[in-house]
Amino acid sequence: MPDSRPEPPPPSSSPSGAPGGTDPAALLLCGARLTDGRTVDVRLARGRIEAVGTAGSLAPGPSPTGATRVDLSGHLLLPAPAEPHAHMDTALTADLDGPVPYSPQDVQRRAVEAALLQLGHGATALRAQVRVGDVQGLGALTAVLRAARSLRGLAEVTTVAMPRLLTGVAGADGLAMLRDALKMGASVAGGCPDLDPDPTGYVESVLEVAAEHGCPVDLHTDARDPARLARLAAMAGGLRPGVTLSPCGGLGRLSATAAGRTADRLAAAGVTVVCLPQGGCGASEDDGTAPVRLLRAAGVRVAAGSGALRDLSNPVGRGDPLEAAYLLVSRHGLRPEEAYDAVSTRARAALGLPEIRVEAGFPADLLAVRGARLAGALSLGYSRVVIHRGRVVARTSAVREYCDSSTPPAEPGLPRQGRGELS
Repeated sequence: MPDSRPEPPPPSSSPSGAPGGTDPAALLLCGARLTDGRTVDVRLARGRIEAVGTAGSLAPGPSPTGATRVDLSGHLLLPAPAEPHAHMDTALTADLDGPVPYSPQDVQRRAVEAALLQLGHGATALRAQVRVGDVQGLGALTAVLRAARSLRGLAEVTTVAMPRLLTGVAGADGLAMLRDALKMGASVAGGCPDLDPDPTGYVESVLEVAAEHGCPVDLHTDARDPARLARLAAMAGGLRPGVTLSPCGGLGRLSATAAGRTADRLAAAGVTVVCLPQGGCGASEDDGTAPVRLLRAAGVRVAAGSGALRDLSNPVGRGDPLEAAYLLVSRHGLRPEEAYDAVSTRARAALGLPEIRVEAGFPADLLAVRGARLAGALSLGYSRVVIHRGRVVARTSAVREYCDSSTPPAEPGLPRQGRGELS
C-alpha cells in the first residue's frame, strides 16, 4: 500500500533520498530522467538548482561535508505541482456524522493532515479557501493560519478569506470580517458572488478591499450567466495583482458562441481560470468542468486544481494534482505536457509564485515520479519523491506482490514471487 508522509531529516543518509547529516541545502539528485529524454544529475544548494549535468558529471559541491546523494534512477524529474484551490477548513469531513465541526483545534488538525496528504502527492504550495463570518467567524481562518505556520519548511500555504455576504445590511458584518481577515494574515480576498443577492455589488466590494490591501483576488463562480461573468471580468481587468476565477463549470453548459465570446472577454481581462477536473467545490452548485480547450484557445490562462478533499462536495476527493492532469488528458483532450503545465507552471503563477524549470538558478521545488515518460507518470504515478526548497520533504513508495500461480497463497501473507515496485 502506498506510504506517504512528511519526512524530517533522519540522522544518516539514505539511498532513497532522505537528507542526512550533511548540509540540508546540499543535495545531489543522481540519474533522473527529464521530459526531453536526457538522464541527468542535478545539484541543489541553498534552496535553488545549482547545476544540471549529464549523469555522473557533477561533483557533490563545495560543502565541506559534501552533499546527500539521492538516487533517482527510473524516475522522471518535474517541476513540483501546486494546489490553487484547496478547501482545508472542510477537508476530511465526509465521514463525520452531523455538521462540519469548526472548533479551532479540529480545523487545525484537519488542515495539517490535508496539506500533508497533498504534499505527499507533490504539491509544495497550496492556496486554502477559508470561510469567514457566519457560525465560524474568524476561528477557522485562525486555525488554518496556525496550520500554515506549523508547515513552514514542508509546504507553503496561503489563505483566501471567503465571506458569504457582502452587500446590504446583512453584508456589513461580512465586509468588516473580510478586512479583519486580511489584517490577521489572510493573503487573498475572495468569496462566491453567486451566493450574494447582489453579485455585482459583492465583486465591487471584494475588489475595493483588495485594492486597499494590495492583495490578489480569488472568486468562485459557476459562470452560468455569461453577461454577469463578462461584467465581472471587465470589473476585475484593471486590478493588479491578478484575479483568479474558479471553477467556472457553467461555461461548459453555454452554447459554443456564448462560451467563445465569454472566453474572449476573460482573456482580454487577464484573469486566470482555475478549473476543477475532479469536481467538488463547496461554494459552487455546478459539478461540471470549465471548457479548458476553448479557454486556452482564446488565450485565457488556465490552471487546474483538485478541489474538495473528502468533504461533502466530493467524499472521495484525493487532492492529487497528477489525477487532475490525468483527467485533463483523458476527458478534455489536452496533451500530457499541457495538462501537467496546468497543475504546475500555471498553478504556481496563479499563486504568484516564481516559475520552476529543471535548470540552474531556478527554485528547487521538484517532484520525481517513477516512470520514463510524462504520459505514463500521469497514468500510474504511485512512487514519488517530493523536494521543497532543496530538501526531500515527502516520499511515497508503492509495492505490488503476486503469488505464484502454481502455488496456493501462503498465510498470513503472499509469497515473494512477482514482487516489484509500482510506477
